[in-house]
Amino acid sequence: MSDDRPAPVLRAEGLMKTHHGEGAPARAVRGVDLCVRQGEFVAITGPSGAGKSTLLHLLGGLQRPDAGSIWLDGESTDTYGEARWAVERRKRIGIVFQFFNLVSNLSVADNVELPALLAGTSPKQARTEREALLAELGLTGKERSMPGELSGGEQQRVALARALVNHPPLLLADEPAGSLDSKGTREVMRLLSRFHQRGQTIVLVTHDARLASAADRVISFFDGRIADDAELDGGTTPPRRSGISGVLELKD
Repeated sequence: MSDDRPAPVLRAEGLMKTHHGEGAPARAVRGVDLCVRQGEFVAITGPSGAGKSTLLHLLGGLQRPDAGSIWLDGESTDTYGEARWAVERRKRIGIVFQFFNLVSNLSVADNVELPALLAGTSPKQARTEREALLAELGLTGKERSMPGELSGGEQQRVALARALVNHPPLLLADEPAGSLDSKGTREVMRLLSRFHQRGQTIVLVTHDARLASAADRVISFFDGRIADDAELDGGTTPPRRSGISGVLELKD
C-alpha cells in the first residue's frame, strides 16, 4: 500500500552521544530513532539535563554522534565533514539558539544578511529578504541597531530572521525562549506558529509547556531517551518497537 504522507525531512536512527568531562562520562543521547516529516512542528520536552539540546545539536551537525546515522531529505550524512555540515546549515537547516548567538559587532541588517551572502545570494536579493523578514517580525527601523542595543525579545526575533533568511526546509530551535520573559515567550510562540502554518518544518527543544503547546506533536525526552510522543490535535502516533526508543512518524 502506498504511503501518501509527506516525505521525511529528517530521519535519525540509533543516535548515541556521550560527553566526557572531569567526572564520570555522561550518556546524553542513548539510541534515539526519530523521523520528522515535511510540515511537522515537533516539540521535544524534558527536564534540564535530559539531553534535549545535545540531540538537537546532533540533528543540526553541530556535534557528531558516537554512533547512529542521520538523513536529510533521504540523503545520508554519514560522510559529511564540518565544511559540508556548514553548507547544509546555510541552505537546508536554520538554527535558533537560546542565547541568540548574534555577531555583536555587526548591525541587525548585517546579522540577517550574512547567511544569505555566505550561501551565494546576491547582495540585492539578500537585502530584499532581510527587509521582508524584519518587517514581518516587527523590526523595521532596527536595521542599523547593534545587538546590544536591543531587548532580549528583539534579539531573538533577529535570530529567527537570520535562521529563516535562506528559506531552509528545516528549522531547529534550541530553547528559543529560555532567556526571555513571558512577553518574549509569547512572541516566539506566535512567530513559530505563524511560520508553521505556512508549511515550515520545525523541531523545537523546550522545557516550557507554553511553547510546546504550539506544536502539533510533542516528544518527551528523559535520560537521553524518547519516553513518549503524542499529537496535540488528538491523533495518535503509530505503535513503536519494544523498548523506550523507536521511529516516530506523523500520521495523516
